Amino acid sequence: MQRVSLKFLARELGIAEGTVSRALNDYPDISEATRLRVKEAAEHYGYKANQTARRLATGVAEAVAYLMPANTNALSEPFVSQLLEGLAQSLAKRGWDLLVVQAASIEEEAETIAKLSSSGKVSGVVISRPYKQDSRIDLLRKYKMPFIVHGRSVFHDDYAWYDVDSQSAFMDAVDHLVSLGHQKIGFVGAPTYYHFAQMRLDGYRDGLKHNGLGFNENLVEIAELSDDAGERAGGSLLRSQTPPTAIICATDTQAIGVLAAIRSQGLEPGKDVSVIGYDGLAFGKHTSPPLTTMAQPLAHSGRQIGDMLLAIIDGGNPVDYQELRSAKLVRRMSDGPVRPENKTLHEEE
Repeated sequence: MQRVSLKFLARELGIAEGTVSRALNDYPDISEATRLRVKEAAEHYGYKANQTARRLATGVAEAVAYLMPANTNALSEPFVSQLLEGLAQSLAKRGWDLLVVQAASIEEEAETIAKLSSSGKVSGVVISRPYKQDSRIDLLRKYKMPFIVHGRSVFHDDYAWYDVDSQSAFMDAVDHLVSLGHQKIGFVGAPTYYHFAQMRLDGYRDGLKHNGLGFNENLVEIAELSDDAGERAGGSLLRSQTPPTAIICATDTQAIGVLAAIRSQGLEPGKDVSVIGYDGLAFGKHTSPPLTTMAQPLAHSGRQIGDMLLAIIDGGNPVDYQELRSAKLVRRMSDGPVRPENKTLHEEE
């Protein structure tokens, strides 16, 4: 079947080929009547735009880059894959492409951003897991590249971002465990050069204070964002002189490792030791036992981030695109009341 061309549409409609092109690309100098007439004809004849030609004509790259965090296997992480799924869905509504890039190290991120900004291959950039003081944000501003951050740095008033209030979420997690009778609540956190990791640790501390519990550094382990690291951190907490009866984890992936550490001690997760993760990843339904988690809207967040970035590329003011959402507790089977023998032990201490 022969491809329908712009020339064919122009001939059928009796108007200039350039007018057809401008109508299809929503140029403001084309009347609404002409725009509708051209688009109806394009649909009738099955016209499909030549993407390369359209990009050359408009000067818009029609692609967005997602800059993965350096020094991680981010692409294999369920958190990142679900985020990318939503982002791709948003871009697909316009026929745009998603480019996934990663610097080999934190030091090389500046060079990666410079290349993205000068290449002309992308019209915008998404970054996630921002650092407390994030030079990537400064560079994107310097190169005048439209961007949005999944998360926030310490200073976040003058750029676009989408985030979930994880500090409040971890306060809620502590409140929930205290309501079940837990007094010794451990925490497996992430490296605190990430701002989200600091906020989650702060939320844990706030939750303890809110419930009249003291902060004990022996109940805190900082670990990398993997199940293996979570298992090591969980094992360390459980082998301490005053092991926790419950553990809150900065991510669901770490929590998977903590569940394994509990089982390796001959204990039963959810009964002997409660565990709460954070993210709400789909695999949590299939762990042993199914993981209780503070869930954030991951697929939704990817779509929302994509929509917000496209609006900025279209000329929107970045500070008008800042959104803070809430996480919610999803109870499964990895949390439960403190066991009487555990409660008695802690009362005697």
